[in-house]
Amino acid sequence: MSRRLLTETLAGAKRAGRAALITYLPAGFPTVDGGIAALRATLDAGADIVEVGLPHSDPVLDGPVIQAADDLALRGGVRIAGVLRTVREVHAATGKPVLVMSYWNPVSRYGVERFARELAEAGGSGCVLPDLPLAESATWRRHAAAHELATVFVVAPSSTDAQLAETAAAGTGFVYAAALMGVTGTRASVDEAAAVLVRRLRAVTGLPVCVGMGIADAGQAAEVAGFADGVIVGSALVETLLGAGDRAALERLTEQLAAGVRGA
Repeated sequence: MSRRLLTETLAGAKRAGRAALITYLPAGFPTVDGGIAALRATLDAGADIVEVGLPHSDPVLDGPVIQAADDLALRGGVRIAGVLRTVREVHAATGKPVLVMSYWNPVSRYGVERFARELAEAGGSGCVLPDLPLAESATWRRHAAAHELATVFVVAPSSTDAQLAETAAAGTGFVYAAALMGVTGTRASVDEAAAVLVRRLRAVTGLPVCVGMGIADAGQAAEVAGFADGVIVGSALVETLLGAGDRAALERLTEQLAAGVRGA
């Protein structure tokens, strides 16, 4: 049921004539309990799907905002057990799809089969693995399939058409299209490369295409929702929680993003 829930949620949004809103926050930020409450708050405020970040000491694809949140979570003692607890409690409380977004090293060190099995047991729908090379992904994909988990790969505007086709064919759930080159973080506007990348992906795959990186507000969310199947927002939410330090501000931003996505 795990991957199916993700697929059905994306299909339901499409039937409703809109994109899905996917929110991201690291587990353990600001604490494990606080992170669970924050993720639940975004789902209650209008998000369709959440990504739970597995904090890493060297998040090379993430900008300073998510790096700061990861550092707080790690200094607070979060471990993979806390990440899986976050998945379990958020899914149990909301019934909505919960993904883990992780660099490959922690998964590999924990044990690929063990991580896939425990993620599925926690109710997770799949995993986004931004730095796992496609050529080295067979072991993960085998165990993910055995436990009915989605494997979501990240593609960039620099990818060739052949690379896009090969990556999309190997993935399940959806394709994560990076809206820009570089690291995560909010931007003043949506790069036109995002729409071009979505068009290129739709020429080679029937999977939903969800766009993330750089989306900061409701206007940008609405713009991306006009050409993508899903809108992924992370840094803006993390920055809000870092700055305001309360769930009310997080809920307000999520409500605005949800309104933007639904009004596109």
